[in-house]
Amino acid sequence: MSDIPQGLPMERDAGPFDPPREITRLRDARPVSPMTFPDGHEGWLVTGYEAVRQMMADPRFSSRLDLDVVHVPYETPGMPVATEPSPQLPGMFIAMDPPDHGRLRKRLTGAFTVKRMKQLEEHIAEIVEQQLDHLARLAPPIDLVKEFALPVPSLVICELLGVAYEDRESFQANSAQFMVRDQTLEEKMGAYIALNTYLSELVTHKRSSPGEDILSDLARHEDLTIEELTGAAFLLLIAGHETTANMLSLGTFALLEHPSELASLREDPSLMPGAVEELLRYLSVADIFFRYATEDLSLGGETIAKGSTVVVSLLAANRDPQRFPEPDALDIRRNARGLLSFGHGVHQCLGQQLARIEMRAGFEGLLRRFPALRLAIPAGEVKLRTDMNIYGVHELPVTW
Repeated sequence: MSDIPQGLPMERDAGPFDPPREITRLRDARPVSPMTFPDGHEGWLVTGYEAVRQMMADPRFSSRLDLDVVHVPYETPGMPVATEPSPQLPGMFIAMDPPDHGRLRKRLTGAFTVKRMKQLEEHIAEIVEQQLDHLARLAPPIDLVKEFALPVPSLVICELLGVAYEDRESFQANSAQFMVRDQTLEEKMGAYIALNTYLSELVTHKRSSPGEDILSDLARHEDLTIEELTGAAFLLLIAGHETTANMLSLGTFALLEHPSELASLREDPSLMPGAVEELLRYLSVADIFFRYATEDLSLGGETIAKGSTVVVSLLAANRDPQRFPEPDALDIRRNARGLLSFGHGVHQCLGQQLARIEMRAGFEGLLRRFPALRLAIPAGEVKLRTDMNIYGVHELPVTW
């Protein structure tokens, strides 16, 4: 069929905050649609809210294919798309199926309870305030990514995991390289190996000399190997700062580009929790995920054959008008309940409450301390992370 996409539409041609027009067209016409990968392999693209939610809750769609996305970006020229589950890497529970997934995840659920996150809220507010003090000492214009959006979640995750903050430049550089979409396998593996080597040494130290941090808590479980601890640390470190940093910077950009919403938020700070949920829905910085059909399945009226690669777009699902009226409008008073930005099912993000706390504190602090905050360059010149697996901005020059 001529309307079957040849590869995943990635160009954000509808605006810096919107899905690609082709993704939106496919969702409206056929929420579960066939697609052809660059190597000729045929699979499926799922874009409708209900279909995405159903698929992510169905264990027959294996998550083990995600490892191919981790190690071999599907856009890499000449790299085939896997058509069977990947071998499991120790500790990489995001790319595991039950029961292996549950064994590792249950070790972490106690560390990320709502109660524990609430206890951290005051400390996170202090970290934000200290970074805002740093901003106030600088002469504008400044890059909000470098001076605020990246340091805040990096400081938080370093403290939670027991990672030395002075090591942040190294792990940030390697994690950023790892998240580049269009690169060679050698480049991606170089960043992966560098991070893994660092984290392996770290968790080995935690096992012999544990402290009061999450990695030390995990290391106390003797049934977890050093390799499993390293893999879990890898996921927590990247997820713990990459996504939140991009939400803080891209969310600020979005608010500055929607002055009426920004004014409402300044006038009524009690709108902040709902605004964070709406920004999570509207931006969906972690968008594309892969699954593998372990048997013949029916989804959205389509028959998906065993062995099919299935691509899901959380951004498209979060913009589905069947679920969210006027979905392409940023509305901080919207009830965004049911958003899929943290996933759904057994793989729903463990750190979602932590991310919410950081975003509420970050946005509230910025608006309070810098009431005249504005872009220092035209919006069209902001460098977007269209080349990265986590969307956002590379730099956000602002002034006040």
